[in-house]
Amino acid sequence: MGTMDQRLPQELRGLFADGGMGRTLSCGMPEGELVWPDPGFTHQAGRPAFWMSDEPVTGEMWAGFRAEHARSGLWPVLLDESAQPWAAGQVEPDDAAQIGHFTAEGFMAEVWQEWVSQVPADALEELEPYGALCPGLAPPGTLRAEPGAVADWYAGELALRGMPLGLVAVGRGADTLAVMGWQGALHHNEWMVPLAAVVRSWEDRFGVRVVSLGFNTLELSVAAPPVEPEHALHVAAEHWAFCPDNIVQGPGDLRGYAEQIIGVHTWSFWWD
Repeated sequence: MGTMDQRLPQELRGLFADGGMGRTLSCGMPEGELVWPDPGFTHQAGRPAFWMSDEPVTGEMWAGFRAEHARSGLWPVLLDESAQPWAAGQVEPDDAAQIGHFTAEGFMAEVWQEWVSQVPADALEELEPYGALCPGLAPPGTLRAEPGAVADWYAGELALRGMPLGLVAVGRGADTLAVMGWQGALHHNEWMVPLAAVVRSWEDRFGVRVVSLGFNTLELSVAAPPVEPEHALHVAAEHWAFCPDNIVQGPGDLRGYAEQIIGVHTWSFWWD
């Protein structure tokens, strides 16, 4: 089949500022439609936020689109509709170019400092052994498998829940948090751009891939998880800064949470 036959479908070209020039896609497209931003939000200059299938898809379909990302520029996400339909249009996209202005380390330090300044001293116990001193970023993990393969496996597991497919025009999966206008962590951080910067860092250090998004949930595959207790504790501190509810409404402290993520190839986040 020639390249001309593999051009992006017309409706997907509108996701790109340049009309999807030079991009190709050989995956068969399920039925679906474009999801547009909130009418009061204009950063996308009239472009749709993402595309969404009408029906749930299989893990195999998700994996097929992921494998074509380098050529298509479209990152697949499984969209959990259990709390609120994505098609309601309550999305506020941001420009991926803004993500590079933030760092995971800077975000973590800011969150840590702000929280420490607002709570009584005894509340710091949940952050032991670090307490008031932000430990900074954890060292990278060691790859246990190829990141794409781990992502495909996790997509297969999550797809059993029956979720539609989203396609987002991004250079890397982490950027979906900002570009598609997801607002899931709104009660923790009003702007998704810094969170996307954190996930970019996890992609680089832990072989993380964005697999699924819900109304207030995020599911990541992890190809290089921490496997030593001390390393897992350091990673737990990053997770606390990213999503405190995972710890506060989970085991209650970093040590307990670290035990939950050691050697595990999935990271799940939920914001109250």
